[in-house]
Amino acid sequence: MAVAPPQFAEKTDEQKAITDMVHQFVDEQILPNAEHYDHEDSFPEPIVEQMKELGLFGVTIPEEHGGMGLDLTTYAMIVEELSRGWISISGVVNTHFIGSYLLMNFGTEEQKQKYLPKMASGELRAAFSLSEPELGSDVQAIKTSAKKQDDGTWEINGQKMWVTNGLLSSLVFTLVKTDPQADPRYKGMTCFICEKEPGAEENTGALQGFKVPPKIKKMGYKGVESTELVFDGYRCPAENILGGEADGLNKGFVQMMDALDLGRVNVAARGVGLAQRAFELAVKYAQERKTFGKAIAEHQAIQFKLADMATQIDAARLLVRRAAAMKDAGERSDVEAGMAKLFASEAGRFCAEESLRIHGGYGYSKEYEIERIYRDAPLLLIGEGTSEIQRMVIGRKLLQRHKI
Repeated sequence: MAVAPPQFAEKTDEQKAITDMVHQFVDEQILPNAEHYDHEDSFPEPIVEQMKELGLFGVTIPEEHGGMGLDLTTYAMIVEELSRGWISISGVVNTHFIGSYLLMNFGTEEQKQKYLPKMASGELRAAFSLSEPELGSDVQAIKTSAKKQDDGTWEINGQKMWVTNGLLSSLVFTLVKTDPQADPRYKGMTCFICEKEPGAEENTGALQGFKVPPKIKKMGYKGVESTELVFDGYRCPAENILGGEADGLNKGFVQMMDALDLGRVNVAARGVGLAQRAFELAVKYAQERKTFGKAIAEHQAIQFKLADMATQIDAARLLVRRAAAMKDAGERSDVEAGMAKLFASEAGRFCAEESLRIHGGYGYSKEYEIERIYRDAPLLLIGEGTSEIQRMVIGRKLLQRHKI
């Protein structure tokens, strides 16, 4: 008797349940409101409050700290769904997620107990900061520095740039130089957990010396704030060195680079979500719009575009799932995460442009959603390392893996 083959399942039952829930949340709460917040460039506080209630700020935080304890693969699926609605929403949780990862993997037990429960509930939101005005992708060239004071605190001085959630966060995981004589330079960098007052442009009291200039005005990726950070005599206690002073001093670069693997998977998932929405809009419009007496979907040129879009989306999604699964398994995934980020971000840009072309002149109008998506897509080509940097990293790592 023939035995029926096992049915293919792209997701586990748990993954399907939570992504179905997020998909519905996106359809009901994000898509109907994204245009408003994008136009006003205002923070979507009501949506974020609902995300707290759904537990989305604690997706990967262990259950003992109040989170869901889910893996990176499931988180990437959630990010894809959120980004299908609006990538700015996924940006609200992205840096928060990286902060919680840093704590879970490198923090002291005291740091975990102090921060993770409030991060899981969304009461505390996190940001992380590497970039500076002059360094671009050369992280080792950072100038922001910290010096130990007589009272045991560390005084931080310098300027950071392109910090998502820079104003409304309560914690900023900040990479600074603590040993200017270190050779190589990366061995002289430390990650500090810098506390701040959410929403305060100039902190006072124990937090004085931490300033947040007005948010940067951007072409897209609106709603979520991107800011500079200015440290001018800011005092950070030694216990806020990630991992503690004994074990975390001058270890910040390695910690941050480990977290960037996750950041790249996150950006890749956002690319898939954005591309998916661009594709959905294109398929719908192509069947509704008629030219020469028939729907434009019947024209071969349009079908070719849809075919290329769908193929790139599927390929990007598979790359994201592989990179996430490898990280979950404890394997090195720097090359795979880089490949996923490179391909998915380029697929997002490609699908946004092809969808806009299918919409024709209407795609250029702010009355159509694809106009916003088209403006948002370029961010993915830049954030967490440009496509050019990804190619450099991938190429270098491949040669190391296959050295003869």
